[in-house]
Amino acid sequence: MSVTDLPYALPACGSRAEGSGASGAAPSSDRRPRRLRLIAAAAAVALVAGIGADFLAFARVVAEASPPTDARADGIVVLTGGAERIPSGLELLAAGRAERLLISGVNPKTAESTLLKSKPALAAKKSCCIEVGREAADTIGNAAEARKWALANNLQSLVVVTSAYHIPRSLAEFADALPDRKLIAYPVVRPELKLDAWYREPEAARLLAAEYLKYVLVRVRLGLERVGLGTQPEGRRSESL
Repeated sequence: MSVTDLPYALPACGSRAEGSGASGAAPSSDRRPRRLRLIAAAAAVALVAGIGADFLAFARVVAEASPPTDARADGIVVLTGGAERIPSGLELLAAGRAERLLISGVNPKTAESTLLKSKPALAAKKSCCIEVGREAADTIGNAAEARKWALANNLQSLVVVTSAYHIPRSLAEFADALPDRKLIAYPVVRPELKLDAWYREPEAARLLAAEYLKYVLVRVRLGLERVGLGTQPEGRRSESL
């Protein structure tokens, strides 16, 4: 008769009866990594869904952007980079929507006469009312240039003229640079870009995706600056508003 045939057979060394504590803990320890994986997967899904929803909201705001019918302010700031931006800003100045105009981010090699070719009648206003900024190389620089100009001319409100897809990022930078100035967005719309049907237009989709990423990075950077974890751009807070 073998040992296992006995009614009171002793468990073999290392059997369940002798090591019940170790084997009993195994299911719990196995469940813990699985639970962590499920939590991580759920968090990843939530993050992707949140980013997707945020991008769709961004795309909708850009697609529905339209210039105000009667934008008026102390000054107009045009951000270079789009073909229709400067003509739109000059139109506003010619219509008397503001007394002064800054064209920010102009290439040092670009002649001022070239900038005014769409409105040659405004050439006479160049000395008194139109200023060309050549220091800005990006949107942060545009905001810094506009800040310096607004302070020098005591301007309390600005119309910000730029492409529709660029408006959210521009306003974020301008609001940080000029927190107590009134900012009026003047989006320049390019009908051929078809931003309202970006999901069917590869060019529009790529543009929106790239601009959304830049906008998110700006929001993150500004958030870090506000809690003291980031470095503000040079000259951003150097003057008293």
